[in-house]
Amino acid sequence: MPVIPEVSDTAREIYELGIERGNSPQSFIVVGDCQSVMVWFLGFFEQPDQYSLGDEYAYLQETIDNFAGSFYRERYAVEPGMTVSAALSPLWADPEACYPYETPIACEYRHYLPSIVIISIERKADTMVLEDYEMYLREIIEYFIDNGVVPILSTKADNIEGDYSINALIVDLAQEYDVPLWNFWRAVQHLPNHGMQPDERHITFARPYFDDPEAMEHAWPYRNLTALQSIDTVWRAVREEE
Repeated sequence: MPVIPEVSDTAREIYELGIERGNSPQSFIVVGDCQSVMVWFLGFFEQPDQYSLGDEYAYLQETIDNFAGSFYRERYAVEPGMTVSAALSPLWADPEACYPYETPIACEYRHYLPSIVIISIERKADTMVLEDYEMYLREIIEYFIDNGVVPILSTKADNIEGDYSINALIVDLAQEYDVPLWNFWRAVQHLPNHGMQPDERHITFARPYFDDPEAMEHAWPYRNLTALQSIDTVWRAVREEE
């Protein structure tokens, strides 16, 4: 599977439904765990001195400008330790920002009315079987589709389950629902130790200076770059139909 998503007619239909319902073409959100907190993931793009696109990726500035405000703001569906079941549990919702009995994903959607959502929950709970992971991930995907938000599903760089079964499931669901797949796993395979730290759970860090060869020997710049490219690709494809 390619790193950057291919955008189907289904994704365009989801987007159009959302715009009709009042979702914002200038808003995206993230659902994820510790590898999606804004200080490491995408938040740099709100601070011009914290990233460098270089000549090769200068075209991405248009997308950064369009979604300004989405990169660095409170994320009610992102939390270290977040699992697919937690994203659907009111117990994980911020009580100061969310309604009673509101789930993190519903709270996030209500606050920001996005047109695109990145779903990047890296691992299942140690006690959760794959069938339960699939059930909860399906519920998340279907919630956003029903609300006219285009889901971008992300594979993960690690293989802590030992058989790549989570990535395989994510790919299968992206194909089944005909929604964009951001294949982050493939993006880091060329890096030393495939971009993984010695604990095999966390990826190697550098800031998103995409014109710095030394920085691009680490996984975090590729995580930020390919996520931004995925948003860019989806946004450009769906607005062609406007």
